[in-house]
This record gives sequence, C-alpha cells and structure tokens, in this order.
Amino acid sequence: MSIKSINVLSRNPDHYMRETKHDIHKVQRNYDPNLHPFEASREYKLALNSVKLEKVFAKPFVGSLTHTEGVSALCRHPSRLSCVFTGTVEGELRLWDISHKKCEWTVQAHSGQIWSIVAAPDGNSFFTVGNDKTIKKWSLDKAKEGDHDLPIDTWLSDTIVTGISHHRHRNEFITCGERVLLWDASNKAPKFSYDWSTSGDRNDASVASIKFNPVETDLFASSDYANNIVLYDTRAKEVKKLKMTLRINALAWNPMEAFILTAASEDYNAYSYDIRKLNTPDQVVNIHKGHTAAVLDVDYSPTGREFCTASYDKSIRIFKTEEAHSRDVYHTKRMFKVSCVLWSGDNKFILSGSSDHNVRLWKSKSNEKMGIMRARERSAINYAEELKRKYGHFPAIRRIARHRHLPKHIYNAKNEQQIMRESRARKDANRLKYSTPGKKVHIPARRKVVVGLQDDGVVGFQDMDNMPGTSTN
Repeated sequence: MSIKSINVLSRNPDHYMRETKHDIHKVQRNYDPNLHPFEASREYKLALNSVKLEKVFAKPFVGSLTHTEGVSALCRHPSRLSCVFTGTVEGELRLWDISHKKCEWTVQAHSGQIWSIVAAPDGNSFFTVGNDKTIKKWSLDKAKEGDHDLPIDTWLSDTIVTGISHHRHRNEFITCGERVLLWDASNKAPKFSYDWSTSGDRNDASVASIKFNPVETDLFASSDYANNIVLYDTRAKEVKKLKMTLRINALAWNPMEAFILTAASEDYNAYSYDIRKLNTPDQVVNIHKGHTAAVLDVDYSPTGREFCTASYDKSIRIFKTEEAHSRDVYHTKRMFKVSCVLWSGDNKFILSGSSDHNVRLWKSKSNEKMGIMRARERSAINYAEELKRKYGHFPAIRRIARHRHLPKHIYNAKNEQQIMRESRARKDANRLKYSTPGKKVHIPARRKVVVGLQDDGVVGFQDMDNMPGTSTN
C-alpha cells in the first residue's frame, strides 16, 4: 500500500503577527499592476482630496507683536532662532522672543527713524543706524538682562545713514547714505569711501540699501535713488553699475547661490540677476510678478529656494526662485503698508513689519501643521505632497491649487494692470507689424527693464587713511 503525499497549509506567524499591540496590522499586498487597473483613478481622487484639504487647513497667521509706532526694520539673530530685533520710525529698538511673543527689551535707540539693523556674526552684538547720523553698537547680553544703559560703541557720520550690512567673518561693516563707507569696528573713522557719483553731487548718489554677499564675502551690492544697482569688490576695489528703468528699494543675496541677486523694484516686480552675466543681455534671469504696488523689501529663505517680498499694496508674497508668479500671498484686513519682511532661520516662519504698528508672524507654508507629528502622520503628508506633485498638471487640481482669495483693492488693481499689459502688447505688435522690415525689433521683457551697464573700474574709490583731515585712530 503506497502512502499518498498530503499538501498542508503552513504559515509562519512572524509574517502576519504584530510584535506588540502598539504596532500596526500587517497587510498583505500584491503589487502586480495587472491586478490594479484603477490605480491611477484612485490616486487622482486622493490628489484632488489632498489639494482641497490643503485649502481647508491653510491658516498662515500665527500672531502679532505690537509696537507703538510703524515698524521700519527687522533683523534675526544669526544663531538663536527665537531672537528678533525690531526698529520703528520713532527710533525705538526692541528685542523679542518670538517663541513666547514677548518683548524682552526696549530702548530709545535713535532720535529719528531706525533705517536698518544688523547682527554681528558672533551674535553677541548688533548695530543700528538712524536719522540722527549715528551708528550704534548694542550688547545682546545687556539687552537680555534688561539693562537700559547706553550703547557699547557709537560712530558718527556727517550724513544720514540709510543702511548697514556686516561682513560674514571679519569685524567690518558697510553703511550707505550719500556715500558708501567701509568701516572697521575698531576705528572711529571709515576705512574706505566708495563715492561713485559721476556728477559730483552727493545728492544724486544717495543709496537706498546695501548688502554683503553671505557666500562670496568680499562682494557687496547697493541700490540708489538714481535707479542703479552697483556691485563692489573689497579686494579689487572695482565698481560695476547696472542702470535700471525704475528705482530699486531693497536687495537680497541668495544664501546658497553666490551669483544670484534679487531686487525689489518700484515697478511692482522683483528681479533676479546673475552677476556673472552683467556684461551680457541676459543679466536678468527672472521677473517675479504679482504685486500691484511698489515692492519695498525682499528676503531669502535659508534654503535659497524661495524668497518673500513686502509691498505697498498691503500684502506679502512668497516666490520660488525659478518661478515668475508667487506660490502664496498673505494679507489681513488690518495690515497696512508692509515696509519690511524677514524669513526665520529655521525656514518655518516669516515676519512682516507694517506701518500699522505691528510685526506679524506667518507660517512659511500656510497649511503646515505646527507641533510634534507621528511617523504615520508624516508619511501620510509626504504621500499627499507627492500625489499633488504627480497630478498637479491636471486642470481641476491646478485650478484649486492656484486659486487665492484677494482683497478687493488688489483684485481690481490686478485686473486693471492686466488690461494695461495687453494694451501695450497689442501696441508693440502693431508697431512691429506695420513698420519697415528691420527697423523695429522685438525686445524681451527682461531686457526692457535694463538701461545698460557702466563699468567704472576704480573711479571714485578713496582711501580714507590718506584723505586730508581724516584720521583712523
């Protein structure tokens, strides 16, 4: 008699049992695409739901820091994420702990408006400039202790100083006003003067803003009231001047790409420049549109992939560096003209200072959840983001993702400007069509805003050590 073989179902419990009761249940899946013919349809439905939920949870406003006057300057600490300095139009200087929304220190720093604040690289001190023609250095430790004594150091200027920027490594800083001055913090007199006014009248060369490059630390740029962007090099003492059609109000360097400079302009746009191509017609790499009034300030995120702008149209916008239109716009009913904007060091928050006596704190991503998240929650969020990226080009999803509720004055101004742009485009097209062949040529929008480049070499450079009546001691 032969023995028959019997097939027995044998399963290893380790393949389907949980190790503890806190683990999730294991689910057996077959990833063969032939068994899932409606996978794309299900993913599209999940992507559509995700982009709708993004709008539901989009609550960017976090809180406000109240002042007694309009806010004119913002500065973050180089290493302490919760430490922020603010300055007002009446010369009041404040130190804030934004994690608790608490003012830790207040002092009357200047007799007029505080134009700019900058922190030293070590974070132990910070500098302010104001309408009283002084540059003041303050101690952070004394501010933390609530000490209201005088500043630890003061420099006097013969003209109003409208901007200041500190070197990334050296104990040097630059100021701007009627002249661009390079200072050594150990001396009371400026080290160098960059006076590049070709007319000889200092009033024609008043500088609005100035910024050191955080990567190529010997480079810095300035913008003036004559519609110029000027690039300096402290090593070669060279000057390159780029003439624009309208005034540039503020500058910001990309912290990850040393050659990208972004400018806030009076013509309602922000412009990104490649300083390597200043001698070519392609110096403007992107035009960032969306505002309906003058752009007053700009600041980059620590990642260098995004930047935010502040505008006279009572709103702030967030742009991706490679895109022409903003990915988000923030506004409130009570927010007035936004004069300054700042991105936090952890890339999580944006601060905006406006003339309605408030500094507002926003989330950099409007729908981002604040606080601790479990691993499964983080995984679900990442999956939803990937679905939105994968199906973002579909019309229904793209329409929901791009839609923004705008205040009435911005909405009406946007429509009016669209009509004006279309009218100018028709006029240019008709001129090109009915003119003599070869007489009229099409000029791209990126080239229309640039008048030209002036390379001055070392013209106007002065060594303050050798100037008559100037001492460095």
